[in-house]
This record gives sequence, C-alpha cells and structure tokens, in this order.
Amino acid sequence: MGAAVSGERFVAIGITFMNIAGPGKHQAVAVRNNADLSTFYRCSFEGYQDTLYVHSLRQFYRECDIYGTVDFIFGNSAAVFQNCNLFARKPMPNQKNAVTAQGRTDPNQNTGISIQNCSVQAAPNLSLDLNSTSTYLGRPWKEYSRTVVMQSFIGDLINPQGWLEWNANMGLDKIYYGEYENYGPGANTSRRVRWPGYSHMNDLDALNFTMYNFAMGDTWLPYTNIPFSRGLHK
Repeated sequence: MGAAVSGERFVAIGITFMNIAGPGKHQAVAVRNNADLSTFYRCSFEGYQDTLYVHSLRQFYRECDIYGTVDFIFGNSAAVFQNCNLFARKPMPNQKNAVTAQGRTDPNQNTGISIQNCSVQAAPNLSLDLNSTSTYLGRPWKEYSRTVVMQSFIGDLINPQGWLEWNANMGLDKIYYGEYENYGPGANTSRRVRWPGYSHMNDLDALNFTMYNFAMGDTWLPYTNIPFSRGLHK
C-alpha cells in the first residue's frame, strides 16, 4: 500500500517510499501526491507500474531516485524534476516501459511534467537484459498530455522513437512532448516520432518549463531551504 500526501507545502527529505507489490500486480502506487507547493528532496520512490502519482497542483522533486516500469511517473500536476535519477526496471513479459504518462485533459490547464538535468537509465535488473523490452520517455495518458525532457542524460535503454502512443492516434495532434539539449546514447532525436505534438524545443520553448516559469518556484521554494535551479543551465 502506498502513501498519500495532501497537505499544502509538504516537505519530505531523505525518505524512501516503496510499494512491494511487484510487477505482476499491475498498478501499485508508492506515493499519491495532490499537495500544492510540495517538495521532495533526496527521496526514493520504488515500485513497478505507476510508482509515483503526481496527481495535481504544483510539485517539486530534487535529487530523488524513482524506480518503475509502466507509466511510473503519472498524473496531472505541474511537476518539476531536477537532478533526479529515473530508473526503468524490467517489466512483465510483453509489457513496454514508459517513464511518464501525463494526464492533462484541457489545453487551458497549466500542468505537465518537466524533467530537467536528470538521468534516465536502466535499473540493474533491466540493464542486464535491455533487449527484453522497449522503454520510452512517455506516452499520452490523456489527449492534452504535456511532458518535456531537458538538459538530461538519456541512456541507451530508450527506444529511438522516444515516445509511445497510448491508443492509436489519440491526442497525437494535441499533446506537447518536447526535448531540449539532452545528451547520452539515447538522446539522438533523428529517429524520434513525427507526431504533430512532438517538438524539438528551442531556448524560448524550454524557458516555459523551468521552475521559475512553469511552477512559479521563486514564490515558494526559497522557504524550504532546498536547492533548486530557477532557469536553464548554460
């Protein structure tokens, strides 16, 4: 059974949240977070399918480790991840891994998942058998899904297409999926999907998803005394 967080300005430091259900139990959430202005620093989230439910409101994750398989970061908050390690585990046979499954349902919602200066790599049990499954940066849970990966290391576990459809062509012209200044063996975008909603981001695009612009971090994070980057790394 996972933990649920709902208190405004919740801060967690150095805590491990684990759901031990295993890959065969399908959805097994370690944390469900709908706390506005919540911060997790140097925490670990460990599960398989649907590990971290970033349900709603503004959330910040710094120097955290997150483990999972299918849609292991999912929800419809304005969630920013900085300096985190995102570890894809080995899923059940015939399953495909997706790091994210963002659930924006309306184009006017200021929600999405912003991954900046993070590392996307295989957990030990997957790194020994990378050919056993395909792993993607994300897939659109809802038709206005929005996720960006910026200035991050992307390991060789990521399928060259980068992103996976959810249900045929659902939302592929309405989503916003972007990549900006990533590096590593999985960061080459030459074979990425050609969806209308996929973007090779420029500087101005990327600035929209920084902590300063996307989640108004300057107005609340200084009070936590937890480090954060307000803009892009140059």
